[in-house]
Amino acid sequence: MTEGSSSSRLPAFTASWIEPVESVDSPAMHRPAYHLAREFVVPSHVVSARLWATAHGVYEPFINGSRVGDIELAPGFTAYRKHLQVHAFVVTDLLHVGNNAIGAILSDGWWRGQHGVIREIDAYGPNVSFLAELIIELADGQQIRVSTNDTWCSSPSHILAADLIAGETHDLRRRVNGWCVAGTDRTSWDQVTVADYSMDNLCEVLGPPVRRIEELSPVSITQIAPLRHVVDFGQNSNGWVRLSGLGPEGNEVTLKYGEWTNSAGEVTQSNVADAAFSEPHDVPFQTDRVYSAGDNTVFEPRHSTKGFRFVEVEGIDGVLDSASIVSVVVHTDLQRVGDFECSDERINQLHRAADWSFRGNACEIPTDCPTRERSGWTGDWQIYVETASYLYDVFDWSAKWMRDLAADQFPDGKVTSIVPDPSPGAPVWRGSHGSSGWGDAAVHVPWELYRASARTDMLAAQFESMTQWVEFAARRAEGRRHPLREAQRPNPLPHERFLWDSGWHYGEWLEPGADIETDVASLGNQDHGAVATAYLYRSADQLAQISLLLRKDEEAQRYSELAANVLDAWRAEFIDDEGALMPRTQANLCRALAFGLVPDSLRQRTADDLVQLINEADMHLGTGFLATPMLLPVLADHGHLDTAYSLLFQDTEPSWMYMTNQYSTIWEDWDGIVGDKATHSLNHYSKGAVISFLHQYVAGLTIQEPGYRRVRVAPRPGAGISWARTHHDGPNGRIGVEWSLENGVGTITCDIPNGTECELELPTGSIYALSAGTHIHTW
Repeated sequence: MTEGSSSSRLPAFTASWIEPVESVDSPAMHRPAYHLAREFVVPSHVVSARLWATAHGVYEPFINGSRVGDIELAPGFTAYRKHLQVHAFVVTDLLHVGNNAIGAILSDGWWRGQHGVIREIDAYGPNVSFLAELIIELADGQQIRVSTNDTWCSSPSHILAADLIAGETHDLRRRVNGWCVAGTDRTSWDQVTVADYSMDNLCEVLGPPVRRIEELSPVSITQIAPLRHVVDFGQNSNGWVRLSGLGPEGNEVTLKYGEWTNSAGEVTQSNVADAAFSEPHDVPFQTDRVYSAGDNTVFEPRHSTKGFRFVEVEGIDGVLDSASIVSVVVHTDLQRVGDFECSDERINQLHRAADWSFRGNACEIPTDCPTRERSGWTGDWQIYVETASYLYDVFDWSAKWMRDLAADQFPDGKVTSIVPDPSPGAPVWRGSHGSSGWGDAAVHVPWELYRASARTDMLAAQFESMTQWVEFAARRAEGRRHPLREAQRPNPLPHERFLWDSGWHYGEWLEPGADIETDVASLGNQDHGAVATAYLYRSADQLAQISLLLRKDEEAQRYSELAANVLDAWRAEFIDDEGALMPRTQANLCRALAFGLVPDSLRQRTADDLVQLINEADMHLGTGFLATPMLLPVLADHGHLDTAYSLLFQDTEPSWMYMTNQYSTIWEDWDGIVGDKATHSLNHYSKGAVISFLHQYVAGLTIQEPGYRRVRVAPRPGAGISWARTHHDGPNGRIGVEWSLENGVGTITCDIPNGTECELELPTGSIYALSAGTHIHTW
């Protein structure tokens, strides 16, 4: 059993940080995992016992030979310089009267293993260390504490190398049976080093931990050469494999993980192995190696994760038995609260792909991909958080991440591009923090989570961070101008003090036809004023509403006025004298309509122009990361439901169906697979945010008041979909919607929990007020 602990309940530690004795022959990315252990005596019956533990690195705790709890990759990934989580494990049943042993397996983890955009090593420190306090309450009233100190000893384990991205090497012949059992001979082990590290950053656990969630069996195994098999699990996911039948003693088996195979049928990593800003390393990528002990032992690498659908297994003689290998899906154990299904299997596959992409990127933090970078890109999460909140309870998990966003935020209010950011001052980041659409996660993520839950505690906790971000953006708008605008108008117009057109911005990012490397190289020179000013308006407007909720009247007035001024500036700069929006792109028009930047008198004209752009693209979308989730709702809200459905069902590039007809997750690029080649990551969830349209328009369920206190059900049938259903478990209970069309007659059933009001609008326009209970209507 495991429990999250709050800072007020952390014990007054008598423990010290301890470090294993490490060999100088263990270079970075090839460093082993270490056994740490000591023995102790329990003199009488145990009433209760709890182990508190954390690490600089990743650890697995053990007592008397049994692994403690079911958490993976503890203590998780946080902004370690400010926040290091301490987990509490109830271990009463693992102890007995007499001699006992306690231990841990400790590896590099996020602390000093490679990860992130630049795959920096030793980002938080050069050494791994462990901290633990076992508190035992005895029946006679005595309390015993077993703490990490100089009585512990260490030894390299059978895990010869463990790196989050590189993978692991296990020599099962070197396993020490009973290494964490009382009476084991440890005379050859080293006494640990006691280290003087601060405990000021120890903090409560927020959100659920990472666990092994499910197992996938192979859908096919192909022998491509003697001793070489390619296993296809049919589903791209995050985790590792478990493999048995390793062959005779000393047999070497290599496992290479990837999302795609090349024309020869081999697993390829070319689409994700090279990070754009990382130094080349002479080390494998997502590759495990194991040496058999010749018995019935099983290989399961639990100190690294991989993003994969395929595994190439080399070293198994004969036929690889499908029963001997499984894909272990590993991610944060989020509670499911919503789902969707309809009559069209193509739409269901899109929903599954978006769901699996999120799950694959929900390992400790909301990552961009589970392969190349595994970074908590702020833009990706602010794009997807609304969608995720419908499917899962992500409040506490996001609260942990938001706490780290504030911890890594610069003193001037800039938000780092990734959270946590182990190296915000690295040369590659110089000048590139604080992008609009990315830094706005500081405001938008708490706002969306408030809408889903009606909880204001995150708003209060993050309020200072929000204001710092908006003030930073406002100062940038007032104090700097883009060189192109300076050249065009040497004397700034009055509205330009609220126009944010300077600095580094990712912009719309990866619109169809864009190339990652080309986009990155040109970002510093581009004028993204239309995007940045739009996001400054939205964040200021949301912050004004948040201020009112928190009864901060002065701040509400400040940000309400700022939002109004920014809105006027956007309109003055980006709407011409004829009422046309500039630049004339799908993304700009879509965002302007979604954010309320377009005056009412121009909204329909702008929406019609958006449709014209779509038609000019032969009924294809032209949006990238930021505007894609808004596109179909904007069309549906402005009388273009048919166009929204046409885009949804478009199956040539760029489109969602082009992805899901070929693959099981959402891609980074619209052209993620070209011919038989994968271009970049095949597991990026951001473009999957389109499935909110399925929840809100196809099924028809939308939030009208935070916490689902009032909802609206207004299904918008189309494109031959004959039935759809959705549900969401809100704070008041389950809300269910199911409708069907048969022989021209529509029937809808709404289940409304106590405490929730519902407005039902039928496709005919009839409106009904629904109270708690089950309601059936026809049209």
